[in-house]
Amino acid sequence: MRLVIAKCSVDYEGRLSAHLPLATRLLLVKVDGSVLVHSDGGSYKPLNWMSPPCAMAEVSPEEHEAAEGVSAVWVVQHAKSEDRLRVLIHEVLHDSSHDLGVDPGLIKDGVEAHLQKLLAEHIHTLGDGWTLVRREYMTAIGPVDILCRDASGRSVAVEIKRRGDIDGVEQLTRYLELMNRDPHLAPVTGVFAAQEIKPQARTLATDRGIRCVTLDYDALKGIDTSEHRLF
Repeated sequence: MRLVIAKCSVDYEGRLSAHLPLATRLLLVKVDGSVLVHSDGGSYKPLNWMSPPCAMAEVSPEEHEAAEGVSAVWVVQHAKSEDRLRVLIHEVLHDSSHDLGVDPGLIKDGVEAHLQKLLAEHIHTLGDGWTLVRREYMTAIGPVDILCRDASGRSVAVEIKRRGDIDGVEQLTRYLELMNRDPHLAPVTGVFAAQEIKPQARTLATDRGIRCVTLDYDALKGIDTSEHRLF
């Protein structure tokens, strides 16, 4: 992973256009090819990014850019679309590369991991005609718990928690923003599933068009909790 702290401005060109004015930011270049632009605020979410497959080239600034103090330009071009990220670097404050090795992946809480397995096995719990695509669908920013399709064949990303709070909704929102850039998946909707969902999280999810589902752990395990059984 390459870490660069630089005074820069950033332009995203393509289906969406966005501009970040000149400021000091952290630029991450990962071995999978993704490039992420972070500020010192905003929690874990990057201000802008380009997910793989993409290629990055460092080029000389144009004449008018050099006159404005630009010393180098990063051009990050997506391989399957016209989307392009241009980072205009005025000054590099830090530049280092680090080999992080192979990551073992996220080890989930036992109950949370079991919920994921059970829901994947009984995906029809979310709706008739729903089908599982895969568990732990990998994106450039981490794995989505479940990727599935609804009865109409549309992609649905499912984030699973024991207790659903605002951070979980923000996490799913980030996945959805990234996945909806992939023409092979878009449009992608979201389901926020948990044993318990806090009211603030439910309100935020609803506002963002994310469906909330409360999971019954015992029902998914097929446990009959009635007090009287003959067999």
